[in-house]
Amino acid sequence: MTRSSSIIIFCVLGLVLSLILTAWLTPGGLELHVTLVKEKKPVLVLPLKPGERFTIHYYHSVENAPIWEEHSMDETGKIYIEEERYEKFGAGMGQMPGVGRKVKKGVYEAITDMHMPTGDFILRVGSPGVDHTIILRDRRYNLSDTIAHKAVRFSGKSRSMLYLIWRALKGSPQLYK
Repeated sequence: MTRSSSIIIFCVLGLVLSLILTAWLTPGGLELHVTLVKEKKPVLVLPLKPGERFTIHYYHSVENAPIWEEHSMDETGKIYIEEERYEKFGAGMGQMPGVGRKVKKGVYEAITDMHMPTGDFILRVGSPGVDHTIILRDRRYNLSDTIAHKAVRFSGKSRSMLYLIWRALKGSPQLYK
């Protein structure tokens, strides 16, 4: 091998390595992970942008009234509750003093402007009929249809560009069964 071909190979390898390192260090976005608590098995993994909202929609088990809880994540993956919307107060519902403001949205009451950190949280998925459903970008994922009565952890993860590229190439599913 000649000296010039060695230099070319060295430069190409250096370029590839620097591209991989850059992709590893560059923020690529966020993922919402919904994981079975007991089994530690992922149920749902959804990509999010910082500040983008996802909704947990369900029917209150006592009042049988619809409820929407809107959440967001910051750039580090920390989860916040942003808004609650409901037809009427039910058991365990209502505005907390000093958190958000109560407004009317059509026929619904809403507590808006909450931006209250929840961090990771656990939800016990209700029966079909309670219909715990995650809504993101007009797509619906009904957890009650597949994992009723199981506890799931909602957590946010910040991911590098390299991880997201690898995941896209691997073709990992968003919804696990």
